[in-house]
Amino acid sequence: MTNADRLKNLLEREIIPDLEAAIDELFAAIDKSKNASKEQKDDFEEMREMRTECFAIVEELGRNELDEEEVDELLAELVDMKTE
Repeated sequence: MTNADRLKNLLEREIIPDLEAAIDELFAAIDKSKNASKEQKDDFEEMREMRTECFAIVEELGRNELDEEEVDELLAELVDMKTE
């Protein structure tokens, strides 16, 4: 398995589902309180942007638009982020 495959699997099986779950939870909390704090709004927007970036990376991987160095850097960064 190549690092590109590892990166794609990590994104599709862990990172994106985790982000979507966190977005759903935050949305539910905001909906329940009927009023979002500035921090909640910022967190919500940040998670949505991260999810969009993750989908973009998956698309780039599918089109072989990332070189090996970029793949290695992204994989290392996401593994570090996931383990924190």
